[in-house]
Amino acid sequence: MMEENPATDLTPDYVALASIIKGWSKELGFQDIRIADANADMSHIQSGLSEWLAQERHGEMHYMAKHGSKRTCPAELVPGTQRVISVRMNYTPPKAKDSWQVLQDNNKAFISRYALGRDYHKVVRARLQKLAEKIAIEVGLFNYRVFSDSAPVMEVAWAKKSGLGWRGKHTLLLSRDAGSLFFLGEMYTDLPLPVDNPVGSYCGTCTRCIDICPTQAIIAPYQLDARRCISYLTIELKGSIPVMLRPLIGNRVYGCDDCQLICPWNKYATITDENDFSVRNGLDDVNLVDLFDWTKEQFESRLAGTPIRRIGYEQWLRNLAVGLGNAASTVAVSKALQMRRDDNSALVREHVQWALQQHAGRGES
Repeated sequence: MMEENPATDLTPDYVALASIIKGWSKELGFQDIRIADANADMSHIQSGLSEWLAQERHGEMHYMAKHGSKRTCPAELVPGTQRVISVRMNYTPPKAKDSWQVLQDNNKAFISRYALGRDYHKVVRARLQKLAEKIAIEVGLFNYRVFSDSAPVMEVAWAKKSGLGWRGKHTLLLSRDAGSLFFLGEMYTDLPLPVDNPVGSYCGTCTRCIDICPTQAIIAPYQLDARRCISYLTIELKGSIPVMLRPLIGNRVYGCDDCQLICPWNKYATITDENDFSVRNGLDDVNLVDLFDWTKEQFESRLAGTPIRRIGYEQWLRNLAVGLGNAASTVAVSKALQMRRDDNSALVREHVQWALQQHAGRGES
């Protein structure tokens, strides 16, 4: 939270302070931390966002169109901000089933690996808050606010500006040390810390992320049409998934990692040692049929504290119905779908009916 900055007789040595802060961040579980000038010219980022919104590539993510220039002018969101401190935290869970193996078994449910454990919003923000408290002990009360995929903050843009990495052609941040399998977090602060230099881009001529996208949502290097992105379709979209895209989703029921899995830089991604990100409920290797059998109470209790719970039970069943429609035609799959063909939710019924038609069209159900 923002704190009032009282008058002080001592001016901290900000170069030394930055070094101390970076040391603390490692102790708190962040793998890297960099600092950007909050007053940097981000007009090109703002114009790019405006063009993306004008083309309606944000779909139903109406929050992206709100707040105007607050996304690129931190002082408009948090008055007095002089620096943006960006951090990253690895999330690949230990002992998780190989992603490609799950994706190739259409009876399994693939869940993006970042969502297999505890909700990262809580973990990253809590660690940043602890970092802020350490700083306050060192320099006294200061103005700050912490974020992790929250509020109108251009996370990748500020991480890139700080030198934490570069924007890949899939639009995610990439690091030579860690690929892209990490969470980002930010602290806006009024402390005039020395800033770090941006790094170059190392994607070269590679287009693997573009080529592999199941729905061709990456329409050009650095350009994403969210309306076709499986992460958007399974998480952000609240209504009916477009029929033409359903077969392309395959067994991906929460998010999609394909563009990251194929990226050569992710050979440098490392397993997290954060217990909070360890696999819960065996979600790294679970059958679609088993998940579709969960009651609402089971969904709520088993997924409490995870990112998945945010989408709600109805949307969860919708996604699973699509996955089952793309699964192998078996007695178990047919029975699972039949059990929910009269579901109370019109949204679920629609996607179940589509799934049943997919199997009927194969002459096997």
